[in-house]
Amino acid sequence: MYIGRELPELTMMSMKNWEITELLYYHHVFSQLAPYLSAEGASLHTKVIRELEDRGPVGDSGGWDRSSAPIFD
Repeated sequence: MYIGRELPELTMMSMKNWEITELLYYHHVFSQLAPYLSAEGASLHTKVIRELEDRGPVGDSGGWDRSSAPIFD
């Protein structure tokens, strides 16, 4: 379950102000919905990807005691 700001609120502000957990969550959501996104949704997904790339690596490669995928919930 996602606990955080909703997309309409976030789209009214610069992506520089989004938290990393919000970027990761919405990237995951857009990835799952990619075949169904409109041009506007696909454009927003591209912006989320670029912002994640600009912020640099997230997390590490994992290990026996932790996940390799970031947990954004």
